[in-house]
Amino acid sequence: MAIYREKDFNERRNAAVEAKQALLARFKSRPGPDDPTVIARQEERKKILEARAERDKEKEKLRQERLAREAAERAEAERIAEIARKEAEEKARLEAEARDAEERERVAHQLANEAEQKAKRDARYAARKARTGGHRRTA
Repeated sequence: MAIYREKDFNERRNAAVEAKQALLARFKSRPGPDDPTVIARQEERKKILEARAERDKEKEKLRQERLAREAAERAEAERIAEIARKEAEEKARLEAEARDAEERERVAHQLANEAEQKAKRDARYAARKARTGGHRRTA
């Protein structure tokens, strides 16, 4: 069975110093900004960003065209709906006028019938008066 041994202060300090030196060595081994590989990588990134910006412009152009097309379609649909609404209103107006004319004709016919009936009734009354001599007999 292994016995756990705690590191003393010197060992911990040496480990920290070695870690710092390893970080420093890794940092120093990195290529500088004037290294051809770094420059090539930067140019590649620049090309990628330019291509992305170009794609974004194209997407925005397509989006604007789509919005304009949709607005035109919406305006056309509204124009068609307005025409249909006006036609429906005109049809409703004509139907209402037809109903009103039919109602007026019906009322005129009814008034004519009533006038005719009154004339017949008055004629019967006048005939009865003429037969009886204009007064009623009392029994």
